[in-house]
Amino acid sequence: MSETVQLTINDKSYDLPVIKGSENEKAIDISKLRAQTGYITIDTGFKNTGSTTSAITFLDGENGILRYRGYPIEQLAEKANFLEVCYLLIYGNLPTKTEFSSFTNNITNHTLVHEDMRSFLNAYPTKAHPMGILSASLCTLSTFYPESHEQNRSEESVDLTIYRLLAKLPTLAAWAYQNAVGHPVMYPKNKYNYCENFLQMMFAMPAFNYEPEPVIVDALNKLLILHADHEQNCSTSTVRVVGSSQANLYASISAGVSALWGPLHGGANQAVIEMLEKILNDGGGLKKWVEKAKDKEDSFRLMGFGHRVYKNFDPRAKIIKKAADDVLNKLGIVDPVLDIAKELEEVALNDEYFQSRGLYPNVDFYSGIIYRALGIPTEMFTVMFAMGRLPGWIAQWKEMMKDNQPIGRPRQIYTGEKERNYKSIEKR
Repeated sequence: MSETVQLTINDKSYDLPVIKGSENEKAIDISKLRAQTGYITIDTGFKNTGSTTSAITFLDGENGILRYRGYPIEQLAEKANFLEVCYLLIYGNLPTKTEFSSFTNNITNHTLVHEDMRSFLNAYPTKAHPMGILSASLCTLSTFYPESHEQNRSEESVDLTIYRLLAKLPTLAAWAYQNAVGHPVMYPKNKYNYCENFLQMMFAMPAFNYEPEPVIVDALNKLLILHADHEQNCSTSTVRVVGSSQANLYASISAGVSALWGPLHGGANQAVIEMLEKILNDGGGLKKWVEKAKDKEDSFRLMGFGHRVYKNFDPRAKIIKKAADDVLNKLGIVDPVLDIAKELEEVALNDEYFQSRGLYPNVDFYSGIIYRALGIPTEMFTVMFAMGRLPGWIAQWKEMMKDNQPIGRPRQIYTGEKERNYKSIEKR
């Protein structure tokens, strides 16, 4: 017998079905609530509302578990490369050797961006934020590939769009950075792998021979994997809602980039570095700021600590902490901002106040440290996040389309004025 939950309204009872997930997660199905009762639910911010069923990512915040398609994040970060994880998220299984070769070749063959895109790039002011450029550029890509707008897209057509997005986003991201610093753009070099290619487009110069450092490549590979998907977060939900209108994949991903831009979402790692710089410039020492963070009456909050979903240690943070240590040790960075970060990490890991509240350093804290050490400016941090999250967005869009889900259309409770009559301006 199927499990149900009984809802009673004004002495009348309604049986609501319960849906169980493969990991025994439970949800009360209210999809017919309004039709049956005339009522809706209010859940501001959708903190207790499941917008969909999904087979892509399992997240258990209480126990610090994150799995992509059933694979623990710890195994993928340690053993896989980013494009393997892309294939896993988008197509459901890890690729065979033949499938992976075909997948990587298809991406490699589409890394170049149409030269007309540079006209748009040149039109942006030098101070334009790279996220604004990236979002606009991704949406603009759809105008170069009008077949992406077709409603009855073939599987081959969708795959081609996927290859183009995975291939071209790193090129566009690197170009946005080069535009911001006033450097000439560097074109992709297909002799490099995915992460190496991005790094050379970021840091090479026409007269400068740049070879990506293996420890940096490894750290970037791990960061991209750790960011690849994270269930129904703000930007992922945005991609699905925009895609539910049958918008093309480029436009849907562009919307996801815009959602990710906010400091409460993808901009958190940028906020970490800005906080550390603020502590450094204050000159009052770290103890003062730790006490401010503990003071409920003080508006100051430590960025990069704790997580809305994880009630224990963020499993991604455990992985990326080692990568951060490896990068700092290998590069021998001397940076007072990073010194403060290491000191703050030590305090948070050993202070009872932070321990009792689960305020451990999260993935944003360590990713900000790594990006800073690599010489990536803070304005680019969220772009790096977007590059990692891209396969998850694609997988979520693809799953929603396959399931033929209806257009997203939340309800509301109106709290404005009741009906009133118009008066001409002379009588107001």
